[in-house]
Amino acid sequence: MSAPVRRAGPGAIALSAALDVVCVLAFAAAGRGQHGRAETLAGLWQTAWPFLAGLAIVWIAALIWRAPTAVLRSGLPVWIGTVALGMLLRVLFTDGGAALPFVLVATGVLGVALVGWRLVAALIRRIRRR
Repeated sequence: MSAPVRRAGPGAIALSAALDVVCVLAFAAAGRGQHGRAETLAGLWQTAWPFLAGLAIVWIAALIWRAPTAVLRSGLPVWIGTVALGMLLRVLFTDGGAALPFVLVATGVLGVALVGWRLVAALIRRIRRR
């Protein structure tokens, strides 16, 4: 049986949101770097904004701030929602496509990043309780 999830304080909420944003920005920057695109802030924004918007929508719709570090309650919706909404916004509002290899890479990289830091945080909490 798992322990009840405590509500997060403002600091934990802000840190969690910042970590999620950093994960999305790192994904966008790495992708641009792999494809030899100019590394400008405008270019990074062009690539990242659909995924950042998806992330923001999920944070609001799924009430992520209630338990932002929870792996299942928050990590999975953040991951799946960010990828799904980011791809949708990318196709609808940018000249970027959603080819299957890109969708697969985005799903994998964002999954490792957005769920991964929450797994590490859970491990640290578990170790501290011992």
